[in-house]
Amino acid sequence: MKTIISRRTLVRIISFSAAIIAVLAAADIVYMCRLSRAESSIEYGYQEAVEELAQSADKISATLTKGLYASSPQMMQKLSSELLSEASNAKNALTKLPVATSNLEKTEKFLSQIGNYAYAMSATAADGTTPSYEDYQTMSALCDNAEAFAGELWSLKSKLLSNDKTITELFSELEDGGESFLADGLSTVEEGFENTPKLIYDGPFSDHILEKTSEMLENAEEVTEDEAREIAASYCGLEAYRMKTAEYSEEGTMPSYRFTSNGVTCSVTKNGGYVCYMLKRQEVKTSNLDAEEAVEAAQTYLENLGIEDMTETYYETYNGVCTVNFAYSEDGVTCYTDLIKVAVALDDSEIIGYDARGFLMNHVERELGEPTFSETECQSKLSPMLTVIDSGMAVIPSDSVEEKLCYEYRCQSTDGKTVLVYVNTETGEEEDILILLETEGSVLTV
Repeated sequence: MKTIISRRTLVRIISFSAAIIAVLAAADIVYMCRLSRAESSIEYGYQEAVEELAQSADKISATLTKGLYASSPQMMQKLSSELLSEASNAKNALTKLPVATSNLEKTEKFLSQIGNYAYAMSATAADGTTPSYEDYQTMSALCDNAEAFAGELWSLKSKLLSNDKTITELFSELEDGGESFLADGLSTVEEGFENTPKLIYDGPFSDHILEKTSEMLENAEEVTEDEAREIAASYCGLEAYRMKTAEYSEEGTMPSYRFTSNGVTCSVTKNGGYVCYMLKRQEVKTSNLDAEEAVEAAQTYLENLGIEDMTETYYETYNGVCTVNFAYSEDGVTCYTDLIKVAVALDDSEIIGYDARGFLMNHVERELGEPTFSETECQSKLSPMLTVIDSGMAVIPSDSVEEKLCYEYRCQSTDGKTVLVYVNTETGEEEDILILLETEGSVLTV
């Protein structure tokens, strides 16, 4: 006996089937989207791990180099702590990569040696013992290895990002014994540790400049939004009505009004009505000025604003823009806390950036006092691997954000590096060591 299906029933069956298929298809799309997002997240995590590893290697190299120029137990203890932290960060980044430990056995061993060496140096420094000649030799060898390690990692990261395959696929092929640039790169990294000894920036101090309450602003009279608008307009060379109030003002330790106009942004402090910063959105396609001309243009700009006693310290050129750091100078003492940055377009010397937050946050009337130790006494304590080529006095912040008066020694190392050493005038102890990096168009420190 045949079963007869009515037209209405057939339509319902088809409709229900289509609905089920649609639901399953939608579920499949949702699942695939989630899977894609998960894979993207994993891939990003691997890329981030490679970069973290390279950055830690850079910092390990810089810290070891500073150790070559340290002479006091206190400074060695500080650098040992930094070294231990970076070695730990590097090992943590290494564990995030999808590669067997056996393939990077020497790399992991090197990072462990760094950590062990840091512990040993810290313990020695705690006893008040100064580094020996053998210690300097060990640091020098480890420094060379760390520098080469960082270079190989950055090269590897560049190749990973430019390759058509994902990092996941490349590491999977490596685990299966495949030959690729990744295998060659990791092999090169490993070979770099064959001779490991057995037991190894906007201007300086910029991380500290915005971490306290400004005395300069705290005692200043408050200005209205309209008054601030007039100040911003005058500063940017525009009519006040063109300066539109931004969607939000800035609060925090430096409350300010923000105004915008045709690619220009200007921030004015609510207390005192000081221009906090100014930015112009401008594409620079050519470079007609060199760094010296840009520094001169920035200096002239500050002078035209009536800002005096600012000394150019460091500068960096990037994408056709030279950013110059100025520090306040008081009776021959450079105050690295009181910073102003000026960005100069290298095509037409236009000022496209101004940042006075460091100056506004830290500038005060200072009573520097008389040094307890003389410049000669402090110089005699410097590392024997350094030759002093110039010296002066400077105010720098400490880790606790307190200011310290130091002798600033510009030195030449035995391997040709320019090193800045800061020695506390009151205690006679090293406070900081910076390595000067001089490249075409830039002078920075690490």
